[in-house]
Amino acid sequence: MKTANAASVKDCIATELPELIEIRHDLHKHPELMWQEERTSAVVQKELSKLGIEFKAGLAGGTGVVGYLPATSGDKDAPSVALRADMDALPITEETGLPYSSTRDGLMHACGHDGHTTILLGAARVLAKTENRPNPVTLVFQPAEEGGGGGQRFCKEGMLEGGLGGGVGNRVGRIYGLHGWPNEKVGTVKTRPGPLMASTDEFLITVRGKGGHAAWPHLANDPVVAASAIVMSLQTLVSRNTSPVDSAICTIGRIQGGTVDNVIPEAVELEGTTRALTPEMRKLAEERVREISAHVAHAHGCTIDIHWNVGYPVVKNDPKMVDGFIPLASEVLGEQNVFHAETPVMGGEDFAYYAEHVPACFYFLGLRPEGADHFPELHTPRFDFNDDAIAVGVEMMSRLALEVK
Repeated sequence: MKTANAASVKDCIATELPELIEIRHDLHKHPELMWQEERTSAVVQKELSKLGIEFKAGLAGGTGVVGYLPATSGDKDAPSVALRADMDALPITEETGLPYSSTRDGLMHACGHDGHTTILLGAARVLAKTENRPNPVTLVFQPAEEGGGGGQRFCKEGMLEGGLGGGVGNRVGRIYGLHGWPNEKVGTVKTRPGPLMASTDEFLITVRGKGGHAAWPHLANDPVVAASAIVMSLQTLVSRNTSPVDSAICTIGRIQGGTVDNVIPEAVELEGTTRALTPEMRKLAEERVREISAHVAHAHGCTIDIHWNVGYPVVKNDPKMVDGFIPLASEVLGEQNVFHAETPVMGGEDFAYYAEHVPACFYFLGLRPEGADHFPELHTPRFDFNDDAIAVGVEMMSRLALEVK
């Protein structure tokens, strides 16, 4: 049954939407890389100030902002409901040709964080103008999702502890986040309990051999051949070390070595990533990459150095949070527009860090226009967040903050 807030939320969104689209286009025109989101942070602070929302800035490396809206009814000392958006862009040259295309060479919002930030600013407008707020609400504007781990930094600084830690207001009791999803149509959402997105670790293997002339390979220990054998052997991590019903990925994305065609180089670099959905598989993937690389290199008379970068954990949704999300989403969008993700996706997200500390629910927000066969993928030069999804995201976030217990 619809609450008294439902109609007022829709009315408020309809009023605010034209300005929200302008904000989104402005953010799109001025993308900033992780840890450099000064202008974006300033826009957020200006908007929160206009709304009279208490906030704390200069967080999580300097550009993070946390706003707070107290409850106006119910238990005003209760833990808050947190809503999170990320703010950073990517080092990609835009090719959309849009009138609000990036004005900064080599940078663009290719992952839709301009849309995420706008949606949270929209929710801030709706919630600030809602008289009956039964839950305290924390608004998390996070830097450095694209590899920087801004979410981890927020958690380490004590943001989730509210004013008693590194944040503001009551401590956070649960948190929601979203990501625009090109493969799903506008007006839909998708999520699942348990693992939703994979852990993301990266590694750099340096294969060292003995260089020489290409005409006398028998006098060298060729790291190119050893590196090639390592690449092929690493694929057994998935085909022979992973259960056919489990999920893991090992991808080599960069191979670099040598200078000319007639010289066997001294070293070759391999750079790659592993993805997993459980701590056990994540640990096994690292162990096997190290073992396979070392032993294959040794078989070719070479050695390796390996640098392992521990990346984002698995994004793991709390089942009870998902149980609350589904009926609310069905009321807002209709049951036919709320989908259960049958399997996780192997991309990563640093929303995972919040989920390690408090119950969390992350969901995908459809971006593909009605009737379109496809939509540009994330992290590509022709991607642009769909403005038609803003109202959907704002309504979802606002009502999750107001209604789900």
